[in-house]
Amino acid sequence: MRHGATTQRNEGPIVLRTATDARWLPAALERFDEVMIDHAHCEKKAAAQALSLLQAYPELRGLALQMAQLAREESGHLARVLRAMEGRGLSLGRDGGDPYVQKLQDCIRKPFALRRLDRLLVSAIIEARSCERLELLSRGLSDEVLQPLYAELAQSEHGHQALFFQLAASASELGVAARRAAELVDREAEIIAAVGIRAAIH
Repeated sequence: MRHGATTQRNEGPIVLRTATDARWLPAALERFDEVMIDHAHCEKKAAAQALSLLQAYPELRGLALQMAQLAREESGHLARVLRAMEGRGLSLGRDGGDPYVQKLQDCIRKPFALRRLDRLLVSAIIEARSCERLELLSRGLSDEVLQPLYAELAQSEHGHQALFFQLAASASELGVAARRAAELVDREAEIIAAVGIRAAIH
């Protein structure tokens, strides 16, 4: 772990190689309105991603139902974040993009079976990082409404990363999924360092 980094969760199937830099949380709290808007866009894209996976891989046992349920859950999270934003006088605006996610998606291989595995594992890694960041926010926020909201959403993200890893393991083999996940979390550590500290969830 880097000097000055924060503690991360390690009990899930996806173990991040590096924790978030300790400087991220104070910067995120200082520009929390921007972070909240970015968070809403993240929840929006998570719902869309679940439906995209359902469309792409309906043959994978259990995936269709679980992605339908996940899309509904992520849409519910989006609505809750949007309501909290309205309470702060914020509007969603246009999505400025997420360089972290874009760089992770560049790691996805092209052949069908490899692409399916990588898409599921990249989704798991994004959820694991989101879980860590939302948990940090829940600890740093003093607002009586936002603090429990972010604690609850962090717990949900933890469950989502486990779901995506389970689906990845069923799409190939557990050992294959675990080895590829290890490669991808190594790359994720490089990406999170390269992206740097932003007023964003990633």
